[in-house]
Parts: sequence; C-alpha cells; structure tokens
Amino acid sequence: MKEVGENISLKSYNTFGLDAYAKYFAEPCSKNEIKDLLQSHLKDIQPKLILGEGSNILFNGDFNGLIIKPSIKGIEIIKDTSEQVYLRVGSGENWDGFVQFCVENNYGGIENLSFIPGTVGASPVQNIGAYGVEVKDLIDSVETIDSKTLETKIFHANECQFGYRTSLFKETLKNRSIITMVVFRLEKEPRFVTHYGSIGKELDKYPETNIKNIREVVVKIRKQKLPDPKELGNAGSFFKNPVVSLETLEYIKKFYPKVPYWESDSEKVKLSAAWLIETCQWKSKKIGDAGTYRKQPLVIVNYGHASANDILTLAGKIQKAVKNHFAIQLEPEVNII
Repeated sequence: MKEVGENISLKSYNTFGLDAYAKYFAEPCSKNEIKDLLQSHLKDIQPKLILGEGSNILFNGDFNGLIIKPSIKGIEIIKDTSEQVYLRVGSGENWDGFVQFCVENNYGGIENLSFIPGTVGASPVQNIGAYGVEVKDLIDSVETIDSKTLETKIFHANECQFGYRTSLFKETLKNRSIITMVVFRLEKEPRFVTHYGSIGKELDKYPETNIKNIREVVVKIRKQKLPDPKELGNAGSFFKNPVVSLETLEYIKKFYPKVPYWESDSEKVKLSAAWLIETCQWKSKKIGDAGTYRKQPLVIVNYGHASANDILTLAGKIQKAVKNHFAIQLEPEVNII
C-alpha cells in the first residue's frame, strides 16, 4: 500500500473537479492491506469514507476523516458451465474496462452497462443501471470486510437489499462494509435488451444484433448525450428518475399526453427526470459556473470554477421547480458528502 497521505487534494478524485481536501487518504491494494490499515493508528479516525473513482460524489467541503480507496485488481473465472460463467472481480477494477473484457469474451448480460464511470466495487453500492439492465441481476455475491470487526463476509445477491439505485451498502452498511471482490454471473447465450432509448433504432444500422454491437451503440449514445468529465466536470445523472403511482401518471397525462414513462411494477411507473426538468425550463440554465448540460438537463456540470454551493443551489432550485409544477420530489442520485 502507498503511504497514507495527509491533507490530500481530492480534485483528481472526484469527477466534478471540486478542490476539497481529505485529512487522511489511503489506497490499499489487497485485503491484508485493508486490514492492516484498519488496525493501524488510524483505526479510530472518524468519519471514514469508501471511495471508488469519485464519479458519483459531491464533496461539499473538506473531509475531516479517513478516505479509503480500495484498489484491489484482478478478474478470475471461478465457475464455467455450458450456459454461464462466474467471474470474481477486484473492487478496484475500472467498471467499463471490465465490461469490455466481458464483451470481448462473449460473456453477455452486461453490455448495456457500457461506458458507465466508476469501479467494480462501486457498482453494487449504487446498483448501477442503464437501458433496461441493473447490475443486481448480474451479481452472484459481494465480498466485504467489516471496518469495525475486520471480519470477511460474503453477501449473496438476495441479501444485498438491492433497490432502484440503492443497496444495503449504500444504506445500513454505508462506509462500514468495504467491498473487496464482486462475483458476477454472465450468460454464454445472451438475451438482448434493446427496447430502451434509441438502442433498437441504432442497431438497425448494423448487419446483426450481438453484444459487441450493443456495446458499441451504447457507448456512442452515451458519448453523444453526456459530457466527458475530463473536459466538463460532472457526476452523470444528478437526480434519480422518480417512481410514481399510476394515479399520478394519469393526472400528468391530462396536461402532457406524451409524458415519457416506463413500467416499474404493476402499480407504479418510472418517469423521466430529464423530461420533468426540461418541462420546467431548467435545461441549459446556470448559477455561477454550475449549469444543466445543454444536451441532457439531468446532468449538472461544472463549467470551470463552480463551487459545491453553486451546484447545490442549482439542484435545489430544480427540485423546487419540479415540486411546484408536478408535486414530485426529485431525489439526488449523487452522494453529497
């Protein structure tokens, strides 16, 4: 493990590019290094924050505690059948690099989650999802170390309390369970999910539908819609798509017959937060150097020198506008620290 740093700038560790500082910062590369850290002179330091690539986080000021950035690497086949393959993956692996590995080896089911920033270890925390696929449906188990007891514990998928952009690790065990490895179950004969967004339309331009072409289409769409954090600071979708009752949907349809929505279950639907924001005329708006992205109002961007306060003020005004117009409360998808 690299030496524990003190008063470390977090500007390069968050995709908003905000220059906050961490009192202590450690980057363990193995389970033993994590345990050694948790038994060191820093064991009683509070608060503790588990950090991936900082692609879904907003630092609202300095962090006066210990940030742990697990950097465990490796992809290992632990079970291989005629229909499925089980891969045990280090939490520090880059998420899209892992997706690319799967596609190149024709392991299907994960291709719709291409080009999502972050690490493998962060994927179950947020239960990342895109274009009709959620990572919870691909996860077999999650391996962790308890930061208080140092015990190693394996959570099977049905124990992870997965929900829409949430999990046990984001709620009850937030910053307590340090994810070290994730085991994924992927298909050798993939079932394609192509009915979300413009995937199907784009695939019509290809001679066949396969996971390689789906990945290519998803990457293309995301590049067209979303800003590159290296060029324009952002953390992707700032708000969750709200889940509402059928009664709420029917009421909105009286005024907006073409409101976009997706079925969530038999009694609820998911609305497009981007559509709600744009309908409230908050697309391409700015407060200071914080603004909604011109191509995707669900994304709040740092145009250069935005402060956390600029971003939060803008987010608050958007929430108020949507609440006043639709009686719907938008919830942040970004973790505010």
